[in-house]
Amino acid sequence: MSIYRPLASVILATLVAAATAHAETPADRPRVHSLRIVILSTMLADEGIGEWGFAALVLVDGERILFDTGARPNTVLENARELKVDLAGVPEVVLSHNHSDHTGGLLTLRRELGRTNAATLARAHVGRGIFWSRPGADVAGEKNAMLAVRTEYEKGGGVFVEHDGPVQLRPGVWLTGPVPRVYPERNWSGAGRVRAPEGLIEDNVPEDQSLVFDTDRGLVVLTGCGHAGVVNTLEQARRVVREAPVHALVGGLHLFPLDDERLDWTADKLKAFGLENLIGAHCTGLEAVYRLRARDGLTRQTAVVGAVGASFELGKGINPLELAH
Repeated sequence: MSIYRPLASVILATLVAAATAHAETPADRPRVHSLRIVILSTMLADEGIGEWGFAALVLVDGERILFDTGARPNTVLENARELKVDLAGVPEVVLSHNHSDHTGGLLTLRRELGRTNAATLARAHVGRGIFWSRPGADVAGEKNAMLAVRTEYEKGGGVFVEHDGPVQLRPGVWLTGPVPRVYPERNWSGAGRVRAPEGLIEDNVPEDQSLVFDTDRGLVVLTGCGHAGVVNTLEQARRVVREAPVHALVGGLHLFPLDDERLDWTADKLKAFGLENLIGAHCTGLEAVYRLRARDGLTRQTAVVGAVGASFELGKGINPLELAH
């Protein structure tokens, strides 16, 4: 028997929401034809600066989107320059959730890149809940740094677009919006509290969201930390976009704290989704990547630890660089 059981009421609500989100069928929807994802912030680095954080630049069908902004103010800016990755004029950024290791570079990037192009990173996509208060232990303090970031970002002309459900940002490019917790993966610390509309509750990072790219080879999913749970996230992707195999999974999956039983359950679910390529960056964990690789029958060419500058390209696969090869 599975160690996780779906929550019937959540499934029902999710199916209703998915059924009303869009009227067209999966066959009617456009597909992504060219896609490259380049990691600009993570811990491992044989080029640039490593840190406990995550960011990636998406190049999709001639357009660019920044996904998360790293932890320290200058990391992504400096790594992009060293890697000769051009961020000038990138119009939008997607923030996966409120934690500072994914949002720490936003203001610096907006300010520095905006000096030559005011439209750079002028629009930020966030999930509902990212601006909810996270009280400190004494209830008087505020632990959600995004409240201060919001003030400064908007003062500089930036606009936040808040999503409470899935949305197609570009043809074939989908934002999951906040992910329903069908399975209780609990991929968060459990120590925080959030002031939600219903009151002060455990902070399960309700705004956690990911990007999904619909390609002829299957779905490509880009995650920040996967606090909603990687299985929940992929379930959402397959409900919202289409029930296609997962061609590639890139980003942080927050699997490092999991015991062997939960890692095996996760690996088995990913295998059932048809996972073909994996770049486990940031909080995925080294042991977790190797366990997933072995259990899912992947190889050194198709499952690697993510590094600064590493990339996934549709039709070409993973370029892990030297250290993670």
